Amino acid sequence: MKWLIKGVIVLLLACLVLTVAGCGKEEAKTIKIGVIGPMSYVMGEHHWFGAQLAAQEINDAGGIKVGNDTYQIELVQVDSNELLSVTDAQSAAERAITVDKVSFLMGGIRSEAVAAMQEVAMDNKVIFFGCGASDVALCTKVTQDYNRYKYWFRVTPVNGTYLAGVGFQLLNLVAQEIRSELGIMQPKVAILAEKNVFGDTMVAAANAQIPKMGMTVVGVWQPSPNATDLTAELSAIEAAGAQIIFTALSGPAGIPYAAKWGELQVPAASVGINVQAQDDGFWTATGGKGDYEMTMNIYARDVEITTKTKPFVDAFIAEKGVVPTYNAGTYDAVYILKGAIERANSLDNDAIVVELEKTDYVGTAGRFMFDQTHDVKWGPGLVTAIGVQWQDGKLVGVWPPADGSWQTVVYPGIVDYKLPPWVIAKWKP
Repeated sequence: MKWLIKGVIVLLLACLVLTVAGCGKEEAKTIKIGVIGPMSYVMGEHHWFGAQLAAQEINDAGGIKVGNDTYQIELVQVDSNELLSVTDAQSAAERAITVDKVSFLMGGIRSEAVAAMQEVAMDNKVIFFGCGASDVALCTKVTQDYNRYKYWFRVTPVNGTYLAGVGFQLLNLVAQEIRSELGIMQPKVAILAEKNVFGDTMVAAANAQIPKMGMTVVGVWQPSPNATDLTAELSAIEAAGAQIIFTALSGPAGIPYAAKWGELQVPAASVGINVQAQDDGFWTATGGKGDYEMTMNIYARDVEITTKTKPFVDAFIAEKGVVPTYNAGTYDAVYILKGAIERANSLDNDAIVVELEKTDYVGTAGRFMFDQTHDVKWGPGLVTAIGVQWQDGKLVGVWPPADGSWQTVVYPGIVDYKLPPWVIAKWKP
C-alpha cells in the first residue's frame, strides 16, 4: 500500500512540474513569416513595425483559423542589407527559408535585391509579398512563367509605371502653383534620380512625359542612392535655372539631398519621390532644413484613405512614435495573407495562391486587388497613394487635392500645397 501511495505522490509531482513548465498542455501552433529588409534603415524598420502591429492584433484576436486548428503568427526579422549588397540580400533570404524555416516572406526595397530574393523564394515555392520595390519586371515574370513565379505578389508600392503617373500628378500640382502664383507658364524642371533600376526607370518616364505637360527639362542628375553630399548636383541645378526638381530617391541619399536643398535654399520646388522624407525622423535628420519637401507616400497624420487608415496610423505612432512609411504596408500584407489562408482552409501554398488571386480587401492604403501579374491594382477606388509635404515641421497630406479635382477622389485630412517661400522670393515678378 505504501508503494502505491508513494507512486501516486510521484505521479502528482511529475504532473505539477509538467504543468508549470508548460508541458501539460498542447504546444501552440505557429505560422512563421519572415520580414526581410534593410533593418538598419527606416525602410526595414517599418517593414518590421508594420508586420509586428498586424501580427499582434491577429494573435490577440485568436490567431489564424485553419480547419479545427488555430495558429499564432511568429515573425522572424531578416536583415537583407540590400541597400549595400545584393548578394547579402540573396543569402539572407536563403537563410530565412532553409535555416529559420519561414513559410512566407514579405518586405524588400531595392529592385535588384528583391529580384535576387525573389528567385530564392520561387526556388523553394515560398509565397513572397513585395513591400517596397516597384520594378514592373518583378511582376511580369508571373505571366511569363506562371508555375514558377505564381508565389510572388506585390502589395506596396504600386509599380513603377503607376508611381511615375502619381509622381507626374504631384509635379502637375506644383507646376499649377508656379503658373498661378509666379506667372511662369512653362516651368523648367531638373530631374534628380538615384542611379539604379528604379531611378533609371523614372528618368526615362520623366524625360518622355514632362515636355508633354508644358514644362522643359533642363537636365538629369543621377547620384548614388547612398550619396552623402549632393552639393555639386544642387549647385548645377540652380545654375540651370530650374524652378522645380523632380526627385526619384528611395535610398539614404534623400536625407543629405533635402538637407542641402534647404540649407542652400535652392530656388526650385522639390517634388517626386523621396522615401526618407516619408518618415518623421526626416525632420531631425535634416536639422529642420527639409521643410517644404514634397514626396509621394501612403500615409500621413489625419488623412483617411479608408476607415482603417487613421486607426492604423494612430496606433503606429502610439507604438513607435513616428508616422509609418509605405514600407509598413507589411501590415496590410499580413492581413491579406491571413484572409487567403482562412479562405483556402489550408497551409498549402498552391491553395493559398488561388485565394490570394481572389483578394478583394479594404486595408489601410485602399482597396487591394491583384491583376493577372500579381501586381496590386492602382486607381480611384483602389490603391492610389497620396502626396505629402513637410510644412512647418509637420508632414501633411496635400494630394489628391481636397477639391476633388483628381478623379473626384477626396480623402479627409488633405490640406493645400505650399511653395517654398524662397522659391517665391526668387521668381515672383
